[in-house]
Amino acid sequence: MTFALHPQLAADTFPVGDLALSAVLLMNDDRFPWVILVPRRANMRDLIDLDEADAGACSGEIRLVSRAMKELFKPHKLNVAALGNMVPQLHIHIIARFAEDAAWPRPVWGVGEIRPYPEPLRAERIEMLRAALKIA
Repeated sequence: MTFALHPQLAADTFPVGDLALSAVLLMNDDRFPWVILVPRRANMRDLIDLDEADAGACSGEIRLVSRAMKELFKPHKLNVAALGNMVPQLHIHIIARFAEDAAWPRPVWGVGEIRPYPEPLRAERIEMLRAALKIA
């Protein structure tokens, strides 16, 4: 079976590019700098479903993206989570959090109204992430 992005992830995000293992996606909510990594492997639900090599690669990509988010956005805290309660496909959220953000100190899920990216900011954010992650 081949990898296909879950339709809900496709609907909620914009593609940034691909790392060696994972697709990098920007969540379409400009209240939070929020990236989602999706390992391009079919039928993965949990991190432990990845083989050893992919698990190591995924861990490295989480660290790479987390460092980029920290450098780009200077958050008070990074939230990193692989929940999958609503979307069963393995995906990892990396969210830059700030003491003044709309959800602080609670989790971002279910708080307030999603604010889609306006076009100039969306393109700028994607380019910033591509440059920081060295994605063409």
